[in-house]
Amino acid sequence: MKKLAASAIALLMVAACGPSGGGTAGGTAQGIWATGSSTVFPFATRVAETFAQREGGTAPRVESAGTGGGIAAFCAGVGAGTPDVANASRPMKASEFDSCVANGVDQILEIRIGSDGIVIATARDGADFDLQLQDIYLALAAQTPNGSGFQANPNTTWNHVRAGLPNQAITVYGPPPTSGTRDAFLELGLTPGAEAIPALAALADSDEDRFETIAHTLREDGRWIDSGENDNAIVQTLTRTPGALGVFGYSFLEENMTSVKAASIHGVQPTASTIADGSYPLSRSLYIYVKISHLQTTPGLEAFVEEFLSDAAAGTDGYLADRGMIPLPADQLAAVRAAFRARTAMVRPS
Repeated sequence: MKKLAASAIALLMVAACGPSGGGTAGGTAQGIWATGSSTVFPFATRVAETFAQREGGTAPRVESAGTGGGIAAFCAGVGAGTPDVANASRPMKASEFDSCVANGVDQILEIRIGSDGIVIATARDGADFDLQLQDIYLALAAQTPNGSGFQANPNTTWNHVRAGLPNQAITVYGPPPTSGTRDAFLELGLTPGAEAIPALAALADSDEDRFETIAHTLREDGRWIDSGENDNAIVQTLTRTPGALGVFGYSFLEENMTSVKAASIHGVQPTASTIADGSYPLSRSLYIYVKISHLQTTPGLEAFVEEFLSDAAAGTDGYLADRGMIPLPADQLAAVRAAFRARTAMVRPS
């Protein structure tokens, strides 16, 4: 299996290659441009490298800007100077779709490329963690229940959260607000963790908006540390920071198994099989979004997406699986290909 560190130079070359936009300008073709999720970034760069080797010419430009940042750029408009593809580690939000439509990006393909898991990890020589979703909320939320109200989170060590967890300070490095990994972590980790607490379950029934605000607000007292869009940088931080934990995509765990290890969630370790079957609680889907209009104006874009969805790339034994992506079942991948070829535009998310 290839190591992400070993391909860092190649990734930088892919990111740097090509002009600065999609579509056409004054009759001059612009290069393929994909931007967005740091989790999807190593998969997209691998596809870009393979595509360029086969087709020749300039490699597609691939950037890691976070899911939110990538979709914002994608939705800014159509034509030259705008991305052809947004990489995402969560589905597009209704508000983002509305922004796209308002800027003329009204025909979009939502393409699920595979699955991934969010892991909570520590250095290989660190303490072992078996977390419950409730633990995640009580360790990282800005507010926790206190009688009939809420208080600033008082938990400073993991054994304050629950007896039996390690007696070490809560220090967790994770992605910033623009990251799809963070969005998914809030939805898959903190929200169900909050719902497991009776006072918050009652709040969810009585005031859904307030519940969501409380459940989705991470603490800002130094226990949770925003660490940028580079998941691999979080991995490296764990090896230099004894006792710290980090939140990042499964593919980065798989590429760094000699230096970091994952916490189990409700006794389930993140593996390819537990993520594929959904038994690992922090499993999620990965996407690319493509402008239908750019398929006609950006040379090679259709072939680039076809490469992304090919058996050689996205299949069970494809090269993206070697990089850590969990492939779709064959029938689901075939359905995704058919929808792409039919140009089936997405509808507004609910």
